[in-house]
Amino acid sequence: MAEDFETPQGRRIAWNHTAGAAPTVVFCSGFKSDMEGTKAVHLENWANARGQGFVRFDYSGHGISGGAFTDGAIGDWFEDTCAVLDRIGGPVVLVGSSMGGWISLLVARERPEQVAGLVTIAAAPDFTEDSMWAGFDADQRAALERDGQVALPSDYGEPYVITRRLIEEGRDRLVLRAPLSLPFPVRFLQGTADADVEMSVALRLLDHAEGSDMRLTLVEGADHRFSDPDCLALIEGSVEEVLARI
Repeated sequence: MAEDFETPQGRRIAWNHTAGAAPTVVFCSGFKSDMEGTKAVHLENWANARGQGFVRFDYSGHGISGGAFTDGAIGDWFEDTCAVLDRIGGPVVLVGSSMGGWISLLVARERPEQVAGLVTIAAAPDFTEDSMWAGFDADQRAALERDGQVALPSDYGEPYVITRRLIEEGRDRLVLRAPLSLPFPVRFLQGTADADVEMSVALRLLDHAEGSDMRLTLVEGADHRFSDPDCLALIEGSVEEVLARI
């Protein structure tokens, strides 16, 4: 059963922490996703079976954590993640899905001493700038300026309400504009049929980051969910490979 705690910023965060062997595997979910997603729950079951420490959690404004989604921004969700890591203590292996990949890269940049390894799944670094803002037409940009928000259609349910703060605050959190050192085992996973994060993003990330043990795996035909049995097995195997190389 999920528990909750208050972050230093006063936000209520729901999380599931399974005690086990270090390093603790921490799943960071995507934009408007939550800790009940297929990948998070699958990895929790995998961790339980091998006695590995594991955490899944909801950012503020997501899932069953407190706050409104439209009040949040990348920096808030990064702070939420850091608050979770503070409660764990010791080393972690981060598994970041979509936006969670960006959050994981921010953590790796700010807390390299705590991150022992990283697996990303369709990582979406800098998406507020390179995908959202760059893709807005003149009317959408005007609406964002005038109304403070704009609604975007979603294949996953209700439209995404994108706030001006999300775009503007995201510019302070970009990771592909400055050196990005990843001095630990890293596995990037990307589907070739991903309609939300283009394959070029994964290639750009691999080219931009600096590390001695980084690999990118492209999965033909896999979409953004990356949740069919073969993809789940690949995620599991990638985490095991990272753990074995620590």
